[in-house]
Amino acid sequence: MAAPLPGVPRGAGRAAEPAGGGPRGAAGSPCPLPRPLGGDPPLSPADRRKKKDDNTLEIPSIPNPFPELCCSPFASVLSASLLPKATSRKKQVIKVYSEDDTSRGLEVPSDITARDVCQLLILKNHYIDDHSWTLFEQLTHTGLGRAIEDHELVMEIQSNWVMEEENKLYFRKNYAKYEFFKNPLSFFPDHMISFPSETNAAVNHSGILQMFLSSSTYPEIHGYLHAKEQGKKSWKKLYFLLRRSGLYFSTKGTSKEPRHLQFFCEFSNSDMYMSLTGKKISGAPTNYGFCFKPNKSGGTRDLKQLCADDEQSRTCWMTAIRLLKYGMQLYQNYMQPYQGRSGCSPLNITPMRSISENSLVAMDFSGHRSRIIENPTEALSVAVEEGLAWRRRGCLRLNSHGSPIAMSNMAIHRSQSWFHHKISREEAQRLILQHGLVDGVFLVRDSQSNPKTFVLSLSHGLKIKHFQIVPLEDDGKLFYTLDDGHTRFTDLIQLVEFYQLNKGVLPCKLKHYCARIAL
Repeated sequence: MAAPLPGVPRGAGRAAEPAGGGPRGAAGSPCPLPRPLGGDPPLSPADRRKKKDDNTLEIPSIPNPFPELCCSPFASVLSASLLPKATSRKKQVIKVYSEDDTSRGLEVPSDITARDVCQLLILKNHYIDDHSWTLFEQLTHTGLGRAIEDHELVMEIQSNWVMEEENKLYFRKNYAKYEFFKNPLSFFPDHMISFPSETNAAVNHSGILQMFLSSSTYPEIHGYLHAKEQGKKSWKKLYFLLRRSGLYFSTKGTSKEPRHLQFFCEFSNSDMYMSLTGKKISGAPTNYGFCFKPNKSGGTRDLKQLCADDEQSRTCWMTAIRLLKYGMQLYQNYMQPYQGRSGCSPLNITPMRSISENSLVAMDFSGHRSRIIENPTEALSVAVEEGLAWRRRGCLRLNSHGSPIAMSNMAIHRSQSWFHHKISREEAQRLILQHGLVDGVFLVRDSQSNPKTFVLSLSHGLKIKHFQIVPLEDDGKLFYTLDDGHTRFTDLIQLVEFYQLNKGVLPCKLKHYCARIAL
Protein backbone atom coordinates (compact mmCIF):
# COMPACT_ATOMS: atom_id res chain seq x y z
CA MET A 1 0.00 0.00 0.00
CA ALA A 2 1.46 3.36 -1.02
CA ALA A 3 2.14 5.92 1.69
CA PRO A 4 0.02 9.06 1.64
CA LEU A 5 1.46 12.30 0.37
CA PRO A 6 2.86 14.61 3.05
CA GLY A 7 0.42 17.33 4.06
CA VAL A 8 -2.52 15.57 2.38
CA PRO A 9 -4.95 13.67 4.60
CA ARG A 10 -5.60 10.01 4.01
CA GLY A 11 -8.19 9.47 1.31
CA ALA A 12 -7.64 12.91 -0.27
CA GLY A 13 -6.05 11.38 -3.37
CA ARG A 14 -9.36 9.94 -4.50
CA ALA A 15 -12.33 11.84 -5.74
CA ALA A 16 -15.44 11.64 -3.60
CA GLU A 17 -17.71 9.17 -5.32
CA PRO A 18 -21.42 8.88 -4.95
CA ALA A 19 -22.94 5.63 -3.83
CA GLY A 20 -22.65 3.01 -6.51
CA GLY A 21 -19.39 4.14 -8.09
CA GLY A 22 -18.20 7.17 -10.06
CA PRO A 23 -20.21 10.12 -11.31
CA ARG A 24 -23.45 9.41 -13.12
CA GLY A 25 -24.94 10.87 -16.27
CA ALA A 26 -28.45 12.11 -16.77
CA ALA A 27 -29.81 8.57 -17.15
CA GLY A 28 -27.88 7.23 -14.19
CA SER A 29 -25.17 5.48 -16.28
CA PRO A 30 -21.49 5.86 -15.37
CA CYS A 31 -19.90 8.97 -16.88
CA PRO A 32 -16.20 8.36 -17.68
CA LEU A 33 -13.74 11.16 -16.97
CA PRO A 34 -12.29 12.80 -20.11
CA ARG A 35 -8.64 11.99 -20.85
CA PRO A 36 -6.28 14.82 -21.73
CA LEU A 37 -4.64 14.86 -25.14
CA GLY A 38 -1.17 15.39 -23.63
CA GLY A 39 0.77 16.94 -20.75
CA ASP A 40 0.14 16.40 -17.04
CA PRO A 41 -2.55 14.08 -15.83
CA PRO A 42 -5.77 15.70 -14.61
CA LEU A 43 -5.95 16.88 -10.98
CA SER A 44 -8.39 15.33 -8.60
CA PRO A 45 -10.94 17.57 -6.82
CA ALA A 46 -8.93 17.33 -3.58
CA ASP A 47 -5.77 18.47 -5.35
CA ARG A 48 -7.60 21.37 -6.94
CA ARG A 49 -8.93 22.46 -3.54
CA LYS A 50 -5.43 22.24 -2.04
CA LYS A 51 -3.96 24.33 -4.87
CA LYS A 52 -6.66 26.94 -4.42
CA ASP A 53 -5.97 27.12 -0.67
CA ASP A 54 -2.25 27.53 -1.32
CA ASN A 55 -2.91 30.46 -3.67
CA THR A 56 -5.23 32.05 -1.16
CA LEU A 57 -2.64 31.88 1.61
CA GLU A 58 -0.19 33.84 -0.50
CA ILE A 59 -2.47 36.98 -0.36
CA PRO A 60 -1.84 39.04 2.80
CA SER A 61 -4.82 39.36 5.11
CA ILE A 62 -6.62 42.74 5.15
CA PRO A 63 -7.76 43.97 8.56
CA ASN A 64 -11.50 44.54 8.95
CA PRO A 65 -12.13 48.31 9.10
CA PHE A 66 -15.58 47.79 10.64
CA PRO A 67 -15.14 45.37 13.55
CA GLU A 68 -18.37 46.56 15.14
CA LEU A 69 -20.29 44.87 12.30
CA CYS A 70 -18.93 41.47 13.25
CA CYS A 71 -21.06 39.38 15.55
CA SER A 72 -18.07 37.26 16.68
CA PRO A 73 -14.43 36.67 15.57
CA PHE A 74 -15.55 33.52 13.77
CA ALA A 75 -18.61 35.01 12.08
CA SER A 76 -18.74 36.64 8.68
CA VAL A 77 -17.89 40.33 8.39
CA LEU A 78 -21.48 41.50 7.69
CA SER A 79 -24.43 39.93 9.38
CA ALA A 80 -27.39 39.20 7.14
CA SER A 81 -29.62 41.31 9.36
CA LEU A 82 -27.34 44.33 8.86
CA LEU A 83 -27.36 44.19 5.09
CA PRO A 84 -29.76 46.61 3.36
CA LYS A 85 -32.93 45.10 2.08
CA ALA A 86 -33.22 44.68 -1.64
CA THR A 87 -36.67 46.23 -1.77
CA SER A 88 -36.67 49.27 -4.06
CA ARG A 89 -38.59 52.43 -3.08
CA LYS A 90 -41.24 53.19 -5.62
CA LYS A 91 -41.08 56.76 -6.95
CA GLN A 92 -43.87 58.95 -8.23
CA VAL A 93 -44.15 62.46 -9.65
CA ILE A 94 -46.02 65.20 -7.80
CA LYS A 95 -46.75 68.77 -8.91
CA VAL A 96 -46.38 71.61 -6.41
CA TYR A 97 -47.69 75.15 -7.01
CA SER A 98 -46.56 78.51 -5.65
CA GLU A 99 -48.51 81.70 -4.92
CA ASP A 100 -48.18 82.99 -8.51
CA ASP A 101 -49.55 79.65 -9.83
CA THR A 102 -46.21 78.55 -11.24
CA SER A 103 -45.64 74.84 -10.69
CA ARG A 104 -42.79 72.39 -10.45
CA GLY A 105 -42.78 68.62 -10.89
CA LEU A 106 -40.86 66.50 -8.39
CA GLU A 107 -40.00 62.81 -8.54
CA VAL A 108 -40.25 61.62 -4.95
CA PRO A 109 -40.45 58.26 -3.15
CA SER A 110 -43.87 56.97 -2.20
CA ASP A 111 -43.20 57.33 1.54
CA ILE A 112 -42.09 60.98 1.48
CA THR A 113 -43.52 63.30 4.15
CA ALA A 114 -44.69 66.89 3.79
CA ARG A 115 -41.62 68.14 5.69
CA ASP A 116 -39.31 66.29 3.28
CA VAL A 117 -41.04 67.85 0.27
CA CYS A 118 -40.59 71.32 1.79
CA GLN A 119 -36.92 70.66 2.48
CA LEU A 120 -36.45 69.46 -1.09
CA LEU A 121 -38.02 72.63 -2.52
CA ILE A 122 -35.98 74.81 -0.16
CA LEU A 123 -32.75 73.22 -1.39
CA LYS A 124 -33.70 73.31 -5.06
CA ASN A 125 -34.73 76.98 -4.96
CA HIS A 126 -32.03 78.17 -2.50
CA TYR A 127 -34.54 79.57 -0.01
CA ILE A 128 -33.76 80.37 3.63
CA ASP A 129 -35.17 77.75 5.98
CA ASP A 130 -36.81 79.61 8.86
CA HIS A 131 -39.01 76.60 9.79
CA SER A 132 -42.18 78.24 8.49
CA TRP A 133 -42.41 76.60 5.03
CA THR A 134 -45.51 74.46 4.70
CA LEU A 135 -47.25 72.27 2.17
CA PHE A 136 -50.92 73.18 1.65
CA GLU A 137 -53.69 71.04 0.26
CA GLN A 138 -56.33 72.99 -1.67
CA LEU A 139 -59.59 71.40 -2.83
CA THR A 140 -60.52 73.64 -5.73
CA HIS A 141 -64.00 72.24 -6.32
CA THR A 142 -65.23 72.75 -2.74
CA GLY A 143 -63.21 75.86 -1.87
CA LEU A 144 -61.48 74.19 1.09
CA GLY A 145 -57.84 74.09 2.17
CA ARG A 146 -55.59 73.01 4.99
CA ALA A 147 -51.95 73.03 6.06
CA ILE A 148 -50.61 69.49 5.79
CA GLU A 149 -48.88 68.36 8.97
CA ASP A 150 -45.13 67.79 8.66
CA HIS A 151 -45.35 64.04 9.38
CA GLU A 152 -48.16 63.24 6.92
CA LEU A 153 -47.41 61.15 3.83
CA VAL A 154 -48.05 63.14 0.66
CA MET A 155 -48.95 60.10 -1.46
CA GLU A 156 -51.63 59.01 0.99
CA ILE A 157 -53.21 62.45 0.73
CA GLN A 158 -53.18 62.37 -3.06
CA SER A 159 -54.69 58.87 -3.09
CA ASN A 160 -57.87 60.34 -1.55
CA TRP A 161 -58.31 62.88 -4.36
CA VAL A 162 -60.94 62.59 -7.06
CA MET A 163 -59.47 63.22 -10.51
CA GLU A 164 -62.30 65.49 -11.63
CA GLU A 165 -61.80 67.94 -8.76
CA GLU A 166 -58.36 69.26 -9.87
CA ASN A 167 -56.96 69.58 -6.34
CA LYS A 168 -53.53 71.16 -5.83
CA LEU A 169 -50.55 71.21 -3.49
CA TYR A 170 -49.16 74.66 -2.65
CA PHE A 171 -45.76 75.55 -1.20
CA ARG A 172 -45.87 78.66 0.98
CA LYS A 173 -45.03 80.01 4.39
CA ASN A 174 -47.32 79.61 7.40
CA TYR A 175 -46.07 81.53 10.41
CA ALA A 176 -48.98 80.37 12.60
CA LYS A 177 -48.30 76.65 12.18
CA TYR A 178 -46.80 76.18 15.66
CA GLU A 179 -47.43 79.62 17.14
CA PHE A 180 -49.70 78.18 19.85
CA PHE A 181 -46.70 76.39 21.36
CA LYS A 182 -44.99 79.76 21.83
CA ASN A 183 -48.01 81.78 22.97
CA PRO A 184 -50.90 79.47 23.95
CA LEU A 185 -52.72 82.06 26.06
CA SER A 186 -53.68 84.09 22.97
CA PHE A 187 -55.10 81.00 21.22
CA PHE A 188 -57.35 79.82 24.04
CA PRO A 189 -59.47 82.65 25.51
CA ASP A 190 -60.76 82.19 29.05
CA HIS A 191 -64.43 82.14 28.06
CA MET A 192 -63.93 79.16 25.73
CA ILE A 193 -61.80 76.81 27.85
CA SER A 194 -62.56 74.89 31.04
CA PHE A 195 -60.06 72.89 33.05
CA PRO A 196 -60.66 69.76 35.13
CA SER A 197 -62.14 70.29 38.58
CA GLU A 198 -58.94 69.15 40.32
CA THR A 199 -57.07 72.07 38.72
CA ASN A 200 -57.54 74.79 41.30
CA ALA A 201 -54.61 77.13 40.67
CA ALA A 202 -54.30 79.33 37.64
CA VAL A 203 -52.79 77.51 34.66
CA ASN A 204 -49.65 79.12 33.25
CA HIS A 205 -48.00 79.03 29.82
CA SER A 206 -46.56 75.51 29.98
CA GLY A 207 -49.47 74.16 32.03
CA ILE A 208 -51.95 74.61 29.19
CA LEU A 209 -49.75 72.73 26.74
CA GLN A 210 -49.03 69.93 29.21
CA MET A 211 -52.74 69.44 29.76
CA PHE A 212 -53.42 69.31 26.03
CA LEU A 213 -50.62 66.79 25.47
CA SER A 214 -51.38 64.68 28.55
CA SER A 215 -53.22 61.39 28.12
CA SER A 216 -55.05 61.64 31.45
CA THR A 217 -56.40 65.19 31.47
CA TYR A 218 -57.72 67.35 28.67
CA PRO A 219 -59.24 70.85 28.80
CA GLU A 220 -62.79 71.24 27.56
CA ILE A 221 -63.45 73.69 24.73
CA HIS A 222 -67.01 75.02 24.57
CA GLY A 223 -68.96 77.69 22.73
CA TYR A 224 -71.55 78.36 20.06
CA LEU A 225 -71.05 77.28 16.45
CA HIS A 226 -73.28 77.30 13.38
CA ALA A 227 -73.75 73.79 12.00
CA LYS A 228 -75.10 72.96 8.56
CA GLU A 229 -77.87 70.39 8.69
CA GLN A 230 -77.27 67.22 6.71
CA GLY A 231 -78.98 67.26 3.32
CA LYS A 232 -80.26 70.82 3.80
CA LYS A 233 -79.10 74.34 2.99
CA SER A 234 -80.06 75.73 6.39
CA TRP A 235 -77.68 76.38 9.31
CA LYS A 236 -78.45 76.00 13.00
CA LYS A 237 -76.66 77.64 15.94
CA LEU A 238 -75.81 75.07 18.63
CA TYR A 239 -73.72 74.87 21.79
CA PHE A 240 -70.71 72.60 21.14
CA LEU A 241 -68.26 70.88 23.48
CA LEU A 242 -64.90 69.36 22.55
CA ARG A 243 -63.81 66.47 24.73
CA ARG A 244 -61.20 63.77 24.36
CA SER A 245 -63.82 61.35 23.03
CA GLY A 246 -64.91 63.72 20.24
CA LEU A 247 -67.05 66.73 19.38
CA TYR A 248 -70.57 67.00 20.87
CA PHE A 249 -73.43 69.48 20.79
CA SER A 250 -76.13 70.10 23.36
CA THR A 251 -79.76 69.48 22.48
CA LYS A 252 -80.91 71.68 25.35
CA GLY A 253 -79.33 75.13 25.46
CA THR A 254 -75.93 75.09 27.17
CA SER A 255 -76.58 71.96 29.22
CA LYS A 256 -73.57 69.66 29.63
CA GLU A 257 -75.49 66.72 31.09
CA PRO A 258 -74.75 63.44 29.27
CA ARG A 259 -78.42 62.90 28.37
CA HIS A 260 -78.47 66.25 26.53
CA LEU A 261 -75.22 65.74 24.58
CA GLN A 262 -75.29 64.32 21.06
CA PHE A 263 -72.20 63.08 19.25
CA PHE A 264 -71.24 65.14 16.18
CA CYS A 265 -67.86 63.96 14.87
CA GLU A 266 -64.62 62.15 15.69
CA PHE A 267 -61.30 62.90 14.03
CA SER A 268 -59.28 59.71 13.56
CA ASN A 269 -60.63 59.01 10.06
CA SER A 270 -61.23 62.55 8.84
CA ASP A 271 -59.26 65.72 8.08
CA MET A 272 -60.11 69.27 9.10
CA TYR A 273 -60.27 72.00 6.41
CA MET A 274 -60.75 75.73 6.46
CA SER A 275 -63.23 77.44 4.16
CA LEU A 276 -61.36 79.63 1.65
CA THR A 277 -64.40 81.10 -0.09
CA GLY A 278 -66.39 82.30 2.94
CA LYS A 279 -70.11 82.44 2.23
CA LYS A 280 -69.92 81.97 -1.54
CA ILE A 281 -70.18 78.18 -1.93
CA SER A 282 -71.58 76.93 1.37
CA GLY A 283 -73.96 79.81 2.12
CA ALA A 284 -72.60 80.07 5.67
CA PRO A 285 -73.83 82.88 7.93
CA THR A 286 -70.22 84.17 8.48
CA ASN A 287 -66.83 83.97 6.73
CA TYR A 288 -65.20 81.87 9.47
CA GLY A 289 -66.09 78.38 8.32
CA PHE A 290 -64.34 75.02 8.74
CA CYS A 291 -65.38 71.44 8.17
CA PHE A 292 -64.47 67.77 8.56
CA LYS A 293 -64.00 65.61 5.49
CA PRO A 294 -63.69 61.80 5.76
CA ASN A 295 -60.49 60.39 4.28
CA LYS A 296 -62.43 58.15 1.86
CA SER A 297 -65.16 60.65 1.12
CA GLY A 298 -67.34 60.30 -1.91
CA GLY A 299 -68.11 64.01 -2.24
CA THR A 300 -69.49 67.09 -0.54
CA ARG A 301 -72.42 65.16 0.88
CA ASP A 302 -70.14 63.64 3.55
CA LEU A 303 -68.80 67.00 4.76
CA LYS A 304 -69.66 68.10 8.29
CA GLN A 305 -69.59 71.88 8.08
CA LEU A 306 -69.31 74.35 10.95
CA CYS A 307 -69.01 78.11 11.17
CA ALA A 308 -67.75 80.39 13.96
CA ASP A 309 -68.78 83.94 14.76
CA ASP A 310 -65.25 85.40 14.60
CA GLU A 311 -61.67 84.50 13.75
CA GLN A 312 -60.60 84.04 17.38
CA SER A 313 -63.30 81.44 17.96
CA ARG A 314 -62.45 79.53 14.76
CA THR A 315 -58.73 79.56 15.59
CA CYS A 316 -59.41 78.23 19.09
CA TRP A 317 -61.56 75.36 17.84
CA MET A 318 -59.21 74.35 15.03
CA THR A 319 -56.08 74.52 17.23
CA ALA A 320 -57.68 72.42 19.97
CA ILE A 321 -58.83 69.79 17.46
CA ARG A 322 -55.30 69.58 15.98
CA LEU A 323 -53.87 68.99 19.45
CA LEU A 324 -56.55 66.41 20.21
CA LYS A 325 -55.98 64.49 16.98
CA TYR A 326 -52.17 64.47 16.79
CA GLY A 327 -51.09 65.06 20.39
CA MET A 328 -47.38 64.50 21.02
CA GLN A 329 -46.72 64.00 17.30
CA LEU A 330 -47.54 67.67 16.78
CA TYR A 331 -45.13 68.65 19.53
CA GLN A 332 -42.39 66.47 18.03
CA ASN A 333 -42.90 68.18 14.67
CA TYR A 334 -42.45 71.53 16.39
CA MET A 335 -39.36 70.37 18.30
CA GLN A 336 -37.55 68.77 15.36
CA PRO A 337 -35.79 71.94 14.07
CA TYR A 338 -34.55 72.68 17.61
CA GLN A 339 -33.22 69.22 18.44
CA GLY A 340 -29.69 70.20 17.48
CA ARG A 341 -29.70 73.29 19.71
CA SER A 342 -28.09 72.95 23.13
CA GLY A 343 -29.95 74.00 26.24
CA CYS A 344 -33.44 73.41 24.82
CA SER A 345 -35.87 72.09 27.41
CA PRO A 346 -39.43 71.00 26.57
CA LEU A 347 -42.03 73.77 26.60
CA ASN A 348 -39.31 76.33 27.32
CA ILE A 349 -37.84 77.19 23.95
CA THR A 350 -36.85 80.62 22.79
CA PRO A 351 -38.43 80.96 19.34
CA MET A 352 -36.11 81.72 16.45
CA ARG A 353 -36.26 85.32 15.30
CA SER A 354 -37.25 86.07 11.77
CA ILE A 355 -34.68 86.81 9.10
CA SER A 356 -35.73 90.45 8.80
CA GLU A 357 -35.64 90.90 12.58
CA ASN A 358 -32.12 89.47 12.80
CA SER A 359 -30.75 91.67 10.04
CA LEU A 360 -32.30 95.00 11.08
CA VAL A 361 -30.84 96.48 14.25
CA ALA A 362 -30.25 100.22 14.73
CA MET A 363 -26.51 100.71 15.27
CA ASP A 364 -24.26 103.74 15.88
CA PHE A 365 -20.73 103.50 14.40
CA SER A 366 -19.73 107.14 14.88
CA GLY A 367 -17.56 106.54 17.97
CA HIS A 368 -14.59 104.30 18.66
CA ARG A 369 -16.94 101.46 19.67
CA SER A 370 -20.23 100.56 18.05
CA ARG A 371 -23.46 100.52 20.07
CA ILE A 372 -27.09 99.51 19.62
CA ILE A 373 -29.53 102.44 19.51
CA GLU A 374 -32.35 101.68 21.93
CA ASN A 375 -34.07 105.09 21.88
CA PRO A 376 -36.78 105.12 19.13
CA THR A 377 -36.43 108.88 18.59
CA GLU A 378 -32.70 108.58 18.05
CA ALA A 379 -33.22 105.57 15.78
CA LEU A 380 -35.70 107.58 13.69
CA SER A 381 -33.30 110.50 13.23
CA VAL A 382 -30.48 108.15 12.23
CA ALA A 383 -32.76 106.34 9.77
CA VAL A 384 -33.87 109.59 8.14
CA GLU A 385 -30.30 110.89 7.94
CA GLU A 386 -28.99 107.66 6.40
CA GLY A 387 -31.92 107.55 3.97
CA LEU A 388 -31.18 111.06 2.72
CA ALA A 389 -27.47 110.26 2.38
CA TRP A 390 -28.27 107.07 0.49
CA ARG A 391 -30.60 109.05 -1.76
CA ARG A 392 -27.87 111.58 -2.57
CA ARG A 393 -25.35 108.84 -3.35
CA GLY A 394 -27.77 106.91 -5.54
CA CYS A 395 -29.54 109.75 -7.30
CA LEU A 396 -27.49 109.18 -10.43
CA ARG A 397 -27.34 105.57 -11.50
CA LEU A 398 -27.01 103.88 -14.82
CA ASN A 399 -30.03 102.35 -16.43
CA SER A 400 -29.89 99.32 -18.73
CA HIS A 401 -28.86 101.56 -21.67
CA GLY A 402 -25.98 103.19 -19.77
CA SER A 403 -27.40 106.71 -19.38
CA PRO A 404 -27.71 108.35 -15.93
CA ILE A 405 -31.23 108.62 -14.59
CA ALA A 406 -32.75 109.88 -11.38
CA MET A 407 -34.08 107.19 -9.09
CA SER A 408 -37.84 107.55 -8.74
CA ASN A 409 -39.43 107.39 -5.30
CA MET A 410 -42.53 105.95 -6.95
CA ALA A 411 -40.81 102.86 -8.36
CA ILE A 412 -38.02 101.92 -5.95
CA HIS A 413 -40.32 99.76 -3.78
CA ARG A 414 -41.63 97.59 -6.62
CA SER A 415 -38.64 95.26 -6.44
CA GLN A 416 -39.34 94.44 -2.78
CA SER A 417 -40.92 91.11 -1.82
CA TRP A 418 -43.37 92.73 0.59
CA PHE A 419 -44.90 94.99 -2.09
CA HIS A 420 -47.91 93.72 -4.07
CA HIS A 421 -48.93 95.79 -7.06
CA LYS A 422 -52.65 96.38 -7.68
CA ILE A 423 -54.24 93.78 -5.44
CA SER A 424 -57.60 94.30 -3.76
CA ARG A 425 -58.34 94.55 -0.06
CA GLU A 426 -59.96 91.10 -0.09
CA GLU A 427 -56.99 89.54 -1.87
CA ALA A 428 -54.60 91.12 0.64
CA GLN A 429 -56.61 89.67 3.53
CA ARG A 430 -56.63 86.25 1.90
CA LEU A 431 -52.86 86.37 1.37
CA ILE A 432 -52.19 87.32 5.01
CA LEU A 433 -54.61 84.64 6.22
CA GLN A 434 -52.73 82.00 4.21
CA HIS A 435 -49.44 83.08 5.80
CA GLY A 436 -50.97 82.84 9.27
CA LEU A 437 -52.61 85.39 11.57
CA VAL A 438 -49.52 86.02 13.67
CA ASP A 439 -48.79 89.47 15.05
CA GLY A 440 -46.57 91.33 12.58
CA VAL A 441 -47.42 89.57 9.29
CA PHE A 442 -47.75 92.36 6.73
CA LEU A 443 -47.70 93.50 3.11
CA VAL A 444 -47.78 96.85 1.28
CA ARG A 445 -50.10 97.42 -1.67
CA ASP A 446 -51.53 100.12 -3.89
CA SER A 447 -54.65 101.85 -2.64
CA GLN A 448 -57.76 101.21 -4.71
CA SER A 449 -59.68 104.24 -3.42
CA ASN A 450 -56.81 106.71 -3.90
CA PRO A 451 -54.35 105.86 -6.71
CA LYS A 452 -51.61 108.14 -5.29
CA THR A 453 -51.49 106.47 -1.87
CA PHE A 454 -50.49 103.07 -0.53
CA VAL A 455 -51.88 100.75 2.15
CA LEU A 456 -50.04 98.77 4.83
CA SER A 457 -52.04 95.62 5.68
CA LEU A 458 -51.02 94.16 9.05
CA SER A 459 -52.08 91.21 11.20
CA HIS A 460 -52.50 91.82 14.93
CA GLY A 461 -54.64 90.10 17.55
CA LEU A 462 -56.01 87.59 15.01
CA LYS A 463 -57.37 90.52 12.99
CA ILE A 464 -56.17 92.19 9.79
CA LYS A 465 -55.90 95.98 9.93
CA HIS A 466 -55.19 98.42 7.11
CA PHE A 467 -53.19 101.68 7.44
CA GLN A 468 -53.01 104.27 4.68
CA ILE A 469 -49.57 105.54 3.62
CA VAL A 470 -49.99 109.13 2.44
CA PRO A 471 -47.45 110.98 0.23
CA LEU A 472 -46.50 114.51 1.33
CA GLU A 473 -44.69 117.18 -0.64
CA ASP A 474 -42.53 119.62 1.28
CA ASP A 475 -40.11 122.11 -0.29
CA GLY A 476 -40.27 120.30 -3.59
CA LYS A 477 -39.41 116.95 -2.00
CA LEU A 478 -41.72 113.92 -1.72
CA PHE A 479 -42.13 112.07 1.58
CA TYR A 480 -44.34 109.22 2.88
CA THR A 481 -46.03 109.07 6.27
CA LEU A 482 -48.37 106.93 8.38
CA ASP A 483 -49.06 109.50 11.11
CA ASP A 484 -50.14 112.67 9.27
CA GLY A 485 -46.62 113.89 8.68
CA HIS A 486 -45.15 113.54 12.18
CA THR A 487 -42.77 110.83 10.91
CA ARG A 488 -41.64 111.20 7.30
CA PHE A 489 -39.71 108.87 5.02
CA THR A 490 -38.14 109.44 1.63
CA ASP A 491 -39.45 106.12 0.23
CA LEU A 492 -41.44 103.06 1.21
CA ILE A 493 -38.33 100.97 1.84
CA GLN A 494 -37.22 103.34 4.56
CA LEU A 495 -40.72 103.37 6.04
CA VAL A 496 -40.92 99.57 6.23
CA GLU A 497 -37.43 99.24 7.71
CA PHE A 498 -38.24 101.80 10.40
CA TYR A 499 -41.43 100.03 11.50
CA GLN A 500 -39.59 96.73 11.55
CA LEU A 501 -37.49 98.25 14.33
CA ASN A 502 -40.07 100.50 16.00
CA LYS A 503 -43.78 100.06 16.66
CA GLY A 504 -44.58 103.76 16.35
CA VAL A 505 -48.28 104.33 15.67
CA LEU A 506 -48.81 100.68 14.70
CA PRO A 507 -50.17 98.09 17.16
CA CYS A 508 -46.99 95.97 16.72
CA LYS A 509 -43.71 95.86 14.80
CA LEU A 510 -43.55 94.51 11.26
CA LYS A 511 -42.08 90.99 11.49
CA HIS A 512 -42.99 88.68 8.60
CA TYR A 513 -43.80 89.87 5.10
CA CYS A 514 -46.09 88.08 2.68
CA ALA A 515 -44.31 87.24 -0.56
CA ARG A 516 -45.38 85.52 -3.74
CA ILE A 517 -42.56 83.13 -4.47
CA ALA A 518 -41.91 81.44 -7.82
CA LEU A 519 -40.84 77.82 -8.14
